[in-house]
Amino acid sequence: MNKQVIEQPTGLKLRSSTSKAGKTVYPILIAISLSHLLNDTLQSIIPAIYPIVKDSFSLNFAQIGLITLTFQLAASLFQPFVGFYTDRKPQPYSLAVGMAFTLVGLVMLSAAPSFEFLIFSVALVGIGSSIFHPEASRVAHMASGGRRGMAQSVFQLGGNFGSSIGPLLAALIIVPYGQSNIVWFSALALLAIFILFNVGKWYKRKVRIKASRPGTEHHAVHNLPKRKVIFSVSILLVLIFSKYIYLASMTSYYTFYTIHKFGVSVQDSQVYLFIFLFAVAAGTIIGGPLGDRIGRKYVIWGSILGVAPFSILLPHMNLFWTVILTIPIGVILASAFSAILVYAQELFPGKVGTISGLFFGYAFGMAGVGSALLGGLADRTSIEYVYQICAYLPLIGLITAFLPNIGKN
Repeated sequence: MNKQVIEQPTGLKLRSSTSKAGKTVYPILIAISLSHLLNDTLQSIIPAIYPIVKDSFSLNFAQIGLITLTFQLAASLFQPFVGFYTDRKPQPYSLAVGMAFTLVGLVMLSAAPSFEFLIFSVALVGIGSSIFHPEASRVAHMASGGRRGMAQSVFQLGGNFGSSIGPLLAALIIVPYGQSNIVWFSALALLAIFILFNVGKWYKRKVRIKASRPGTEHHAVHNLPKRKVIFSVSILLVLIFSKYIYLASMTSYYTFYTIHKFGVSVQDSQVYLFIFLFAVAAGTIIGGPLGDRIGRKYVIWGSILGVAPFSILLPHMNLFWTVILTIPIGVILASAFSAILVYAQELFPGKVGTISGLFFGYAFGMAGVGSALLGGLADRTSIEYVYQICAYLPLIGLITAFLPNIGKN
C-alpha cells in the first residue's frame, strides 16, 4: 500500500497509509479515565491532610510547601524520561507498576511518625504518578480514533474529578478519625492496579498490531520551521507556569485562606476546596472537544486569560462570593490543559509519550515550586497577601496571541 499525504482544511497534513482513522475505543478511554480518577483521588489526599499534619507535627507554611514540592518534584522529574523511553520501547504493564508505588506510599503515609517520614512517603506517591501519567496519556491517544482533544479531555476529566473528591473523602474519613485512616484508601489503589493490568493487556495487543503493520499510524504534520516550534513550546510552558502556580495557590492554601480569613472549620474548608476542584473537573471536559472543533489556540487563549476578571476580584470578596467565584475560575482554567497538551503533541508528531511526560512533569514541577514559594511568602507576609499577588497571574495568557495557528483557525 502506498503512503499518501492528505491535505487537511485545518492547515495540517495527515501522513498515513490510509485516509480513515480508527474508531474511538470508548471502553479503554473510560477505563483509563477511571484509573486517572483513582490515581488523583489518592494524590489529592496529600494536600487535604495538611491542616491535620500541620498541627500534629507543628509545621509551618514553609514545611507544608516543602511537602508539596517533594511530591511534585517526584511526580515530575521522571515523567519526561518515562515518556522518552516508552516512545522507543512501550511498557504496557508500567501503569500497574506505577500504581503499586502509590499503594506503598499511602500505607507508609498512614503510619508516618515524623516529618521526614512524611516526605519519603509522599515521594513514593509522586514516583507512582510520574510512571502513570505519560503512559496513560499515550493510551488515551491510542484509543482516541483521531479525536485527540476529546480523548485527552476524557482522560483529564477522571483525574480532575478524582482531585475534587479526595478532599471531600478526607473531610469525611481522615479529619474526624486521624491520619492512620489513610490506609483505607489503599483499597482504591488495589482497584486501580486491577484495572490498569487489564488496560495493559489491550495496550500490549495494540503494540503487537502496530509492529505487524508498520506505517499505519496517523500523524498530524505541520509546516512550521524548527525555530517556530521551539518558540511555540516556550509560550506553552509559560502558560503552564501561569496556570499551575495559580492552581497551587488554590489546592495547597485555599483551606488555610478560608480558615484564616473567614474563621471556618477545617471540615468546612475541605468542602469549599471540593467545590473548587469539582468545578475544575467539570471544566476539563470542555477544552479538548472544543479545541477539536474551533482550534486549540482559541481555547488556550480564552481559558487562561478568561480567568483574570474572577481571580482579581476573589481576594476582595466575602465568604459567599469567594466560594461562588471559585466555580468559574475552576471551570475556565481547567479547559486549558487538554488543549495545550494536544497542541504540543501536534507540534511534535510521533512523540506522544515524550511530550506528555514533559508537559505533565513540568506542570507538576511548577505546582510544587509554586507551592513552596507561596508557602514561604505566606510565612513572611500573610495568606491573604498570597492571593492578592496570584490574582494577576492569569494575565500572562495574553502571550497566547504569539502562538501560530495549527489545526482549525
